Amino acid sequence: MPCAGWTFLTSHAQVLLCISRDPGIRLRDIADRVGITEGSANGIVVDLAEAGYILNQEAGRRNHYQIQAHLPLPESSSRERAVGEVLALPGRRAAARFRSAGT
Repeated sequence: MPCAGWTFLTSHAQVLLCISRDPGIRLRDIADRVGITEGSANGIVVDLAEAGYILNQEAGRRNHYQIQAHLPLPESSSRERAVGEVLALPGRRAAARFRSAGT
C-alpha cells in the first residue's frame, strides 16, 4: 500500500533513477514519472549537472545524459557510497528475487 503524502526517495533521487534507466529521457517524461512539474524536473536536472552528478550532451533537439556513477553521495554520512552503487540496488534486488523465484 503506497504511503500518502510522502515518498521514500527525494525528487532528486527519483530524477536520477529515471535518467539511469533512460539516458535520453525528456524532461516532460521525467516530470510525469516523478509526479512533478516540468519546470521542477528542469531545476533538478540543472542541480544534478551543476553538482557534477550528470553530464548533459545535446543530441539534435534532444538531450542525452551521462551519470557520473563514481561520485560519492552528497550526504556526509554516506560519503563511502558512490551514486552508481545506489542506482544499482533496485536492479540487484529485482534480479535476486527473479533468481530465487525460479529455484
